Amino acid sequence: MPELPETETISRDLDREIAGRTIVRAHVTRPDVLREIGPRALAKRVIGARITRAWRRAKLVVLDLSSADRLVVQPRFTGALLIDDGALPEQERKYSTVELVLDDGRSLHYRDIRRLGTVMLMDVGRFDRYTSALGVEPLDRAFTADHLSVLLRASRQAVKKVLMDQRAVVGIGNIYANEALWRSRIDPSRAAKTLTTEEVDGLRTSIVDVLTESIAHRGTSFRDYRDASGQRGGFVERLAVYGRAGEPCQRCGRRLIGTHAIDGRMTVLCAHCQG
Repeated sequence: MPELPETETISRDLDREIAGRTIVRAHVTRPDVLREIGPRALAKRVIGARITRAWRRAKLVVLDLSSADRLVVQPRFTGALLIDDGALPEQERKYSTVELVLDDGRSLHYRDIRRLGTVMLMDVGRFDRYTSALGVEPLDRAFTADHLSVLLRASRQAVKKVLMDQRAVVGIGNIYANEALWRSRIDPSRAAKTLTTEEVDGLRTSIVDVLTESIAHRGTSFRDYRDASGQRGGFVERLAVYGRAGEPCQRCGRRLIGTHAIDGRMTVLCAHCQG
């Protein structure tokens, strides 16, 4: 966490709320979140720059600046980008690692409780090189059933591992891989290359649907995820399997099982529906 729906939600919030604003001050209180740049250099390059756009690539939140730099944030497990108009709770400010003060008096905080995420500043060329190994975006038109079939047929790995490989398809983490595989009735441990054409088509549809629905509900909150206004995502109540090991399957009523056997991450499935 955050995965694609969460970073997409944050990016849309930021684009709506702060695109067009100019950065007038920058404070770095926890420099260990920075990569490839130090606090002084970061401040020197962003102060006076206007935020022209906020968008997402994979699980990255990207702020395009008028200086031709890009501020690139990877929130990972406990990171959040929060807009502060003076009402941000002190508990959230306590874990602020980078603060950008805007020309309208508001601040943008990168809050990261465990400081597992990263903040980078790079030009467009460096960004292109940094993201060059990333796979296709699952919400782009290029993510067709044929494209997914090529990715799966080339791998003997468990289908869940392929879906979570950012070099193949970006942004799909553990939560949404579990959900998409349950919806498409596919065993997560099954070798990717064994899926039939019909199963690949159904899986592609399930991936797109679950991601789209989660974005519509502003992501899934487990522990520390917050949108840019500090609110929790609302998709957690709609999850069918993730986080529900031991509960009845919503489709057949049998007990869901949880295992770490596939990739060391928690996989929740229905052995009957996905057998």
